[in-house]
Amino acid sequence: MAVDTGALLTELGVANLLAPLWFFLCWIGYARFADRQRARRNTLAARVHEYRLAWMEQMLARENRIVDIAIVRLLVQNISFFASGAVLIVGGLVAILGAGEKAMQVIRHIPFAEQVAPLVWDLKVLLLVLVFVYAFFKFTWSLRQFNYLAVVLGAAPAPAVPGAGAFAHRAAEVATRAGDHFNRGMRAYYFGLAALGWFVHPYVLILASAWVVLVVYRREFRSHMLGVLGRIGEPVIPAEAVAGVAPQGSRASPFSSSARR
Repeated sequence: MAVDTGALLTELGVANLLAPLWFFLCWIGYARFADRQRARRNTLAARVHEYRLAWMEQMLARENRIVDIAIVRLLVQNISFFASGAVLIVGGLVAILGAGEKAMQVIRHIPFAEQVAPLVWDLKVLLLVLVFVYAFFKFTWSLRQFNYLAVVLGAAPAPAVPGAGAFAHRAAEVATRAGDHFNRGMRAYYFGLAALGWFVHPYVLILASAWVVLVVYRREFRSHMLGVLGRIGEPVIPAEAVAGVAPQGSRASPFSSSARR
């Protein structure tokens, strides 16, 4: 059945048109900003990559690498939890599409909630479906990459083998790429929570989107954890015997190129 575009725009109104545009601008704009800025600034993602590189260097020195496989297994379990949650959320949202009138009655009891036509309600639900489908794909791709990391660990050579250092960098790069997609999936969860505000009022969606940007920015660029882990280029294992050790030269960052995909 053809949709009357003019009638749809009339039902949406200006606020309901601008709110999702602002939502996607915040989400996509922040993602591009974060991926580019971490190549130039001290960020949590770049610092954790240095810890991953140190992990791989320690892994090469271990004869028994059960500990490393256990770490990968723990990471996979955590990601599987969020991937399963995304599937359940999508299933629940699809069910809401079939019971929109009952769901709309619940929203009507919320103070200041905007009353909208059923077609506009369905668009709001579809926005959430889109967000969590995206999260599911990011989590599952991260899972596959951590599986590849397990294979890479199984192929790790002894530290005395020529090229072992380059192998450690490659393994750390695989782990970082997997972590990148996990971070993008988590970011989708955050913005999915912001999208819930649209069910109350478009202005709530606008405010919630901006709030999520501030939260994720602080966690990635200004968090206390970043201060605990240290600045980029500092030794992961501090030289305790020397007071005030000067930071080592910065290692080549994998984020110096264009944003990862």
